[in-house]
Amino acid sequence: MNSNISHKTFSYNGAEAATALCGDQMHCIITPSAGLKFKDQVAAACEAAGHLAEYFQMVPIFKRYFLSDIANQAALLPQEEQCAVSVIQQPALCGSKVVVWIVMERDADFTLQADGVWADSKGRIIQGDSAVSGSDSAEETRVYLNRFSEALKVRGGNLADHCLRTWFMVHDVDRNYAGVVRGRNEVFAAEGLKEHFIASTGIGGSPAGSLVAFNAVADLSVKPEQVTFIKGATHLNPTIEYGVAFERATAVDYPDFRKVYVSGTASIDNKGQVVAVGDIERQTERMIENIEVLLREAECELTDVMHLLVYLRDIADYEAVDAIFEYRLPGVPRVLLLAPVCRPQWLVETECIAIRRKNEAR
Repeated sequence: MNSNISHKTFSYNGAEAATALCGDQMHCIITPSAGLKFKDQVAAACEAAGHLAEYFQMVPIFKRYFLSDIANQAALLPQEEQCAVSVIQQPALCGSKVVVWIVMERDADFTLQADGVWADSKGRIIQGDSAVSGSDSAEETRVYLNRFSEALKVRGGNLADHCLRTWFMVHDVDRNYAGVVRGRNEVFAAEGLKEHFIASTGIGGSPAGSLVAFNAVADLSVKPEQVTFIKGATHLNPTIEYGVAFERATAVDYPDFRKVYVSGTASIDNKGQVVAVGDIERQTERMIENIEVLLREAECELTDVMHLLVYLRDIADYEAVDAIFEYRLPGVPRVLLLAPVCRPQWLVETECIAIRRKNEAR
């Protein structure tokens, strides 16, 4: 394993926390005991998060709650948070009613601005959940992106140069994803995103009160020469060839480390075709191979991965897929979620973030 990343699993009262530490950054997946009631699972997760923050001497900068029943559970979550928050119905296939993904940093100073936007003194902006109204998924997507674009512009930035990562969680993705694609393409065209796009995940998930949930990460301090758009051309084709606008992965160089945002990645080839139709094990292996290709192009490895979000269409595939990840990426914090991929023939999709310290570069 990469000696630059330390993986540890902590057991607390009613919850287990898998962590990955790299310098001043820590990612964790907190999984409460499945046998507890929902309110007790939330309490256990929050208690575990507090212990981790104290142990690592860090503060959360982003949280995502994966819920099994958002209509009945969202109101029972903490109502005041000290960081950007995302809440989505994507049931964890381990059986817990809630699982939490948290990113923590040492000495972070994010503060809430407006509409779910959090900003820090370094020029970084994280878009948490925000309310949206629209007649369909395309309009909601346009509203989200235009609003985030405006948040960047008033601070001297823009989508094309400074937005590094987006997430679109889409209710009834088989029906509504086309609208997300249309809305995103329209905004990107208006914003001048022609030479490159933004690393992204577009996946099934039910928000509270809308068709689409949106989160994003931007950094106003980043210069174009710090950013590399990763293609993986031997294994994947440009997404625009099948009508969607996102980068396969984006690598960002900072003085001390490189961070790689790997978009939602499935079992695809460089012609844009699904590999291993109907075979969950082979699709999972090809998907991991694709991720490995992207990371190597960014001069990173699977051992640099800080966490994994794994999306499945079929709950029955959980054990087979989980076993493959346990073998290929042991110790890396992960959660497997019931969240249909945007193309029905894709049975599984995974996203991740990798970090490599500069003194560890290949």
